[in-house]
Amino acid sequence: MCHLIHDLGPGGAEHVLVDLAGAAGPAGFDMSVVSMMPTDGLRYPETLRRLGVPVRSLNLRAWWDPRGPRRLRRIVDELRPQALHSHLKHADVVAGRVAARTGIPQVSTLHVIEDRVSGLGRLKRAIATSSRRRTAAMTIAVSDAQRHWYLAMSGENPQRVVTVRNGIPDPGPTTAPMRSAVRAELGIGADAVLAAMVAVMRPGKGHDVLFEALPDIDPRVTVVLAGDGELMAEVAERARRRPGRVIITGFREDVPRLLSGADLVIHPSRADALPTALVHAAAAGLPVVASAIGGIPEIVTPAGGILVEPGDPAALAAAVNRLAADPAARAVMGAAQRQRFEEAFTAVRWVSELRTIYEAVIAG
Repeated sequence: MCHLIHDLGPGGAEHVLVDLAGAAGPAGFDMSVVSMMPTDGLRYPETLRRLGVPVRSLNLRAWWDPRGPRRLRRIVDELRPQALHSHLKHADVVAGRVAARTGIPQVSTLHVIEDRVSGLGRLKRAIATSSRRRTAAMTIAVSDAQRHWYLAMSGENPQRVVTVRNGIPDPGPTTAPMRSAVRAELGIGADAVLAAMVAVMRPGKGHDVLFEALPDIDPRVTVVLAGDGELMAEVAERARRRPGRVIITGFREDVPRLLSGADLVIHPSRADALPTALVHAAAAGLPVVASAIGGIPEIVTPAGGILVEPGDPAALAAAVNRLAADPAARAVMGAAQRQRFEEAFTAVRWVSELRTIYEAVIAG
């Protein structure tokens, strides 16, 4: 399968390809990845290559560069993939044009819920939606919430839109030495409560909500922020004003290892179709405090965490304090989240469902 994505910088959709690469080999099917934008100096392309996945680039100047279809066609003629799998709207349009000209079936994965767009954003969404309706043999929603939104927005045939929740390789159980090592590296004592937030630092992910909530969060709680992005400088400055309360690690390739040192996970996002960070939290057996939006309730069950209204720092602080004060509740919720992971988010289940879709579209 040839996967096309707009770029391979830090981001949830981009990391999904890394997770898929880790699961594809053991499952017995090949994949290659094509980035529309240059890949020089980026981490994910090298990670993919280490996993045995070839990475190419269209080396475009912009996502809507009109040379995209012609350059992708040359790569497709060389690779001769059985299907094109596009990720996000810019790639959907480029892959759709090549699929229409070559007869290679196209599969599209949506990744985001774009329900708050206007002006140029609405036009781009409409172009991508029209392209999928014409050329995609199947469109994948990563959560039921996203599928419901997309069907209402697009008017697409429901039989051509299917939910396949992303999965991750099982990180295995957390051990006491792992936990101690991570906390020692972060300078966190054995008795402190460590709350982790793993998210790209960009608008909408809720870092601002967390900082607004911080004065009301129990001072025994230390927050570790993992990620990078356009808001890194702003987040770092706000953390500097709260010495001892917030640790910033930057981009982490070892999210499972980082979470082995945490007691709970915070995710105050304002919009999310299916955040991979919370799938990692479930795999680690950690309770979660998160926003009740998008596909998050499909990961975080009432037994496994506390969901609050997005953009409500007071509710966020109260939920964190409740878990921070109750280790027994954290243990029970963490076990429930681990069970949820085993039921719905393993890489084995994910790859099996993708294989079924690929076989169906290849068969026509």
